[in-house]
Amino acid sequence: MNITHPTKPVVLILAGHDPTGGAGIQADIETVTSLGVCAASIITSLTVQNTQTFSSHRPQREDDFIEQGQLILADMQISACKIGAIGHPSLIRAIHHMLTRQNFPVVLDPVLRSTTGHTFADDELGRQICSILLPLTTLVTPNREEAIQLTGENEPALAAKKLLACGCRYVLVTDAEESTSEVINHLYAKENDCQSYAWERLPGRYHGSGCTLSSAITALLARGNDINTAVPLAQQYTWNTLKHGIQHGKGQLHPDRFFWHHPDRKLFGK
Repeated sequence: MNITHPTKPVVLILAGHDPTGGAGIQADIETVTSLGVCAASIITSLTVQNTQTFSSHRPQREDDFIEQGQLILADMQISACKIGAIGHPSLIRAIHHMLTRQNFPVVLDPVLRSTTGHTFADDELGRQICSILLPLTTLVTPNREEAIQLTGENEPALAAKKLLACGCRYVLVTDAEESTSEVINHLYAKENDCQSYAWERLPGRYHGSGCTLSSAITALLARGNDINTAVPLAQQYTWNTLKHGIQHGKGQLHPDRFFWHHPDRKLFGK
């Protein structure tokens, strides 16, 4: 008797490991799993951190990273890829080698600095992200500070224009300002189109909100949504994970990526 097994879309996640689970590859895996997608994951760097402090990061060897990627891509049908913190120029080259002949959406969250204060990328690594990875990228999701660091432009629109010129198709600049009552994110496209999304600013500081957002977009793209559907739905989902944030450690809150398991909560919507 032949048995037909069900399948789900698979997202390839390339990101650093956060031992707390609040950010990094564990946050990515939780997010895509919550949204009904399977994760294949390759760690870029190990980190030494908790919810309050960050000590160091240790990048994986380039050859080991490439070997893992080759075996995954030879075996599994990947529907989308999410790239998070990288940590070393050699891994940028490895990711380029891994993805250059692939034909699935790629979402890049250019993590240049952790929310606990550690710097992942110097100016040279930022330049390589722009020149080597952005041409392979469907959507890049910098916060305002990352957009400034990558481009030297203080205005989101000007920063997005420079990033689009590097070859990516869309740029979502997220608002990291804490002096306003709303978080306003801007989605830019090559056609000079801009869509803005406003969200109530929630109290508290969160560990892994950017990872959650970029992974949610990736999962929704893997499920067949277009960018104009995936981006707002992913923001709704992320806002809810923060609204129901959990205090696991003594520092920043963790997003609750399975908040909707509670019987009176919904996956999307405020």
